[in-house]
Amino acid sequence: MELAKEMDAGIRSTVIIPNYNGIKYIEKCLRSLAEEPAHIIVVDNGSEDGSRELVREKFPAVELECLDRNYGFCRAVNVGMERSRTTYVILLNNDTEVEAGFVRALESSMDRHPGAFSGAAQMRNLYDRERIDDAGDYYCALGWAFALGKDKPKDNYQKEREIFASCGGAAVLRRSILRQTGYLDENHFAYLEDIDLGYRARIQGYYNIYIPEAVVYHAGSGASGSRYNKFKVDLTSRNSIYLIYKNMPVIQIILNFPLLFAGFAVKTLFFLRKGMGADYLKGLGRGCRLCVSEEGRKHKVRFRRKHLHSYVRIQLELWRNICYRVWK
Repeated sequence: MELAKEMDAGIRSTVIIPNYNGIKYIEKCLRSLAEEPAHIIVVDNGSEDGSRELVREKFPAVELECLDRNYGFCRAVNVGMERSRTTYVILLNNDTEVEAGFVRALESSMDRHPGAFSGAAQMRNLYDRERIDDAGDYYCALGWAFALGKDKPKDNYQKEREIFASCGGAAVLRRSILRQTGYLDENHFAYLEDIDLGYRARIQGYYNIYIPEAVVYHAGSGASGSRYNKFKVDLTSRNSIYLIYKNMPVIQIILNFPLLFAGFAVKTLFFLRKGMGADYLKGLGRGCRLCVSEEGRKHKVRFRRKHLHSYVRIQLELWRNICYRVWK
């Protein structure tokens, strides 16, 4: 009933905030959204720190969906997507604070780009607000996903442009296209699920954009605890293998194999130096096992000749984005 009233009042977006033990951040996040014209859903992943109770007590207008345990970022977002009925769905991490006009900026840009599946907000560092946290996500033929502009001054990232995918920490999705792409793949649990979703939309012929007018401040790794930790390294390396298997036809994997091999070798050396080499290699092994499992094979994107032009365009970007990773 409440959602129906909001839609009658011109609400066009649903903000979905996954929460897991986010007591440190969730209140400021929701307060920053107080004047934004959107329906808000918090999906709690079995928090035990009082954050779900805080939402219920201090934000009665927010829809709260409580899960019995931590099912991961992907399941939480999918629950929110299933509850949404608006034109747009906005994904937002619980460790963020938005600037006024955030929702309208996302909607306006998507309205101007009817062929866009998603739009990425300009994410800045919560603790150094003049520096970029993420100005659009990219993926390259080395098998690396990366956030453009990470830790760089914001001034060079103020123009709208096409990107490979939108970071799930602050992104708007066109709900009508989700019927074609499907929701987030829960095999990921967390990490690289947004690259996977954007990749699937790209195969379908849609594109993704960066929307600098929509500004959000992000603490970063609010749930996992740090930029590099064993949990994150293990999951990210597992998902990096699964991402390739799932979205690339066999011929494309063969074409990219030398670069992929080099990319994974460099990453292995990087994490060996950080004392996490075993965790990285363990994750790669788990990724290989996921690919050959029934669950992994079930989610593989089947090659369709009608999408050949999309695969060619994506491949050219995968090569180009190696240069982006080095120079941008």
